[in-house]
Amino acid sequence: MRDVFVVSAVRTAVGKQRGYFREYMAPELLALALDEAVGRIGIDPAEVDDVITGCVYQVGEQGFNLARMAILASKLPMTLGGITVNRQCGSSLSAIQIASGMIASGTHDVIIASGCEIMSKYGIASDMNCTLANGQNAGHPIGAYYLDKYGIPSQIGGAQAIAKQWGITKEQCQDFAVSSHAKAHRATVQGYFEKEIFPVKGLDKEGNAVVCTSDEPIRPETSREILEGLKVLAGTEWMTAGLSSTVTDGASAMVLASGEKVKQLGLKPLARVVASAVVGSDPVLMLTGPITATPKVLKKAGLAMKDIDIFEVNEAFAPIPLAWAKELGGDMDRLNVNGGALALGHPVGNSGCRLSVTAIHELVRRRARYALVTLCTGGGQAPATIFERAD
Repeated sequence: MRDVFVVSAVRTAVGKQRGYFREYMAPELLALALDEAVGRIGIDPAEVDDVITGCVYQVGEQGFNLARMAILASKLPMTLGGITVNRQCGSSLSAIQIASGMIASGTHDVIIASGCEIMSKYGIASDMNCTLANGQNAGHPIGAYYLDKYGIPSQIGGAQAIAKQWGITKEQCQDFAVSSHAKAHRATVQGYFEKEIFPVKGLDKEGNAVVCTSDEPIRPETSREILEGLKVLAGTEWMTAGLSSTVTDGASAMVLASGEKVKQLGLKPLARVVASAVVGSDPVLMLTGPITATPKVLKKAGLAMKDIDIFEVNEAFAPIPLAWAKELGGDMDRLNVNGGALALGHPVGNSGCRLSVTAIHELVRRRARYALVTLCTGGGQAPATIFERAD
């Protein structure tokens, strides 16, 4: 198997629901990320063999194969093919994994892995109960086969159940959320995201054109007192919107290449893909996958928890990374070091690639060695990938 390197890694800022990117078509926003990723390293776009994009809600403007539509909206050649994949919240990390596997096997030499989701237009579960062209309901993917075994799925209910099972308190979750916003704000002010975020034209609240270079959802004023005042979500004991990731928009992309191609094109890699894994998890708790995906990918890499410098465990809900840390003995000082989805948002199909882009740039900034990225997903799964700084 061949070595696989990340040679470019970029993302848009994350926009709030009905924020920066509310009027973008998804192919156009993703096209900007594809062009930026290729443009940064100055390679001939014809060197790219494929584009793999993670997207969850593949309906409307995100339908008809978003990867291919973004190619046609970009500066890339029309002869380039693309495929869109869906592993729920882990979709674009799976895009990276698929790209890496194809390069390692010798099937391709250069692939763009990417993610995009515009939740301002296509919110949670927008791909369920759709209407067909003839006006009939398309039906729902959760049928008796599922309900008889697992009951009605609820991510927020799963988050509350995880908190109870792992003995995680409301106050611990509130403090974690406050910390996420504080870390994200610090990283923004100190310029830690500057090399990964490329400027994109968007809209401010009043509809005026602005250049978007910082993540819109961050609320540095977040405190336990503010979180305490939020409405408790239905079906939970104390979970609130402040302990949940926010509905957001964004796109990201990275160029992966074989070691041979890196040398041939004279590229300077940012990171090497060390190992990848994926697991299924209990569909009732639903969000525990990172707890089993982490040791699985560590074993494949021949590494231990102590070897990892940066952990990016997606903050879908506050109890998820806290349960992960408690179960695996994760070092909180190495976890989501620049904040997570509680502050930065969670444009679902985009998040896996966004987390990876952020982790890789932080490895480079710190001159650290290993980063591990993992996300829980709807339906009970989790992909996980380990990156190693290349220089």
